[in-house]
Amino acid sequence: MLRPCPHGAEKYGIDASTWRAHMCGLCLGLRDGHGQLARAATNTDAIVLSVLTEAQMSGSIGRTTAAPCALRGMRRAEVASADSPGVLLAATASLLLGSAKIRDHVDDGDGSVLTRRPMTKVSSRWADRARSQASMIGLDVEPLVAAINSQSHLEALASVGANRSTASAAGTSENASRTISLDELTAPTQICAAEFFAHTAVLADRPDNVAALRVAGRNFGRIAHLADAVADFDDDRTRGRFNPLAATGTTMPEAYDLLRQSDSHLRKAVAEAKLDQVPTVRWMLLDPLHALVRRVGRGLGVTAHACSTSRHSATMQYPMPPGTGFEKPPRRPGIGEALALVLGVYCTGYACCADHTNPCNGKRKDAWIKNCDCGDCCDCGDCSCNCCGNCCDCDGCCCDGCGCDC
Repeated sequence: MLRPCPHGAEKYGIDASTWRAHMCGLCLGLRDGHGQLARAATNTDAIVLSVLTEAQMSGSIGRTTAAPCALRGMRRAEVASADSPGVLLAATASLLLGSAKIRDHVDDGDGSVLTRRPMTKVSSRWADRARSQASMIGLDVEPLVAAINSQSHLEALASVGANRSTASAAGTSENASRTISLDELTAPTQICAAEFFAHTAVLADRPDNVAALRVAGRNFGRIAHLADAVADFDDDRTRGRFNPLAATGTTMPEAYDLLRQSDSHLRKAVAEAKLDQVPTVRWMLLDPLHALVRRVGRGLGVTAHACSTSRHSATMQYPMPPGTGFEKPPRRPGIGEALALVLGVYCTGYACCADHTNPCNGKRKDAWIKNCDCGDCCDCGDCSCNCCGNCCDCDGCCCDGCGCDC
């Protein structure tokens, strides 16, 4: 989800390799602490936890010289220390979320029966490792595990409620059930992100930032869940899978408005923690999130500029007619093929520097190291509020994006 733009690094006076330093530190931390297979759990969005922790710490930042790696042209590199607090927190998040993702695939019946037992063992092992590592940094993950485990129950309730609403609309006499709201469905993701963000302040010994970063994390989780729901909407409908937008009857314009609101609330919370002007936080968190919101807007056919979104999105219909909005979803790999991709692409670190196939959805993905979304980030479009001279007066003005001259 977070795709820092190299042009933005230059603007902020940051070495573009800083993002790779955090990514390699996380990858090596997972390898050193939990074995080679754990490198497959590397979550690039979790890198922001390492970034936020460092941004709040005073004094010199710990770096270590990594051994030559084929993905760096057999060159050494200065990377975040595998035992640094931020990397340990990012590794904990990666293991916990990776465990949940594997379990979801098993519960969905993906792949053959023969592969489900070993995948379940991997999921359980990663969950246990996440608990062990969390205890090392003073993080209680049991509430997060409970929140993650509640997701399937919430989705089941939402599916029943949606079916009964449809039946009621058709004139049947079935009893109504409690309606599950979109906010309830995204709550587990919000809770996890909120506590991870808040704990960066604990690790950095900045207790005054805990509340603000908890709010920022909650909105980060909401953005992640909603953006994923929008991107997967057509695919989920084609495959008959659960989608929170479809289950709650949330329209695409409404989902986009929620994304904008969450982006705005997150930025305000980060500003409250006095981190909004820290170059690394702007480059690796605020700007990529703002670019994500614009990217979702472009995918839905709404105007790129946030100021005029509500005016131009009102005519969008839901559900979207087939063939509009997004291209045909690719074939999703089976569990065996996905496992081979995980071992060959992620465990080796190949995904860092080469284009590859996502083992979860079959989509082709750019190499992590070259991800950049800088198109139109300086185009104010048809802004009618005349706020671009002062983007603080505009809720999410596109002028406050990555700032590159592309």
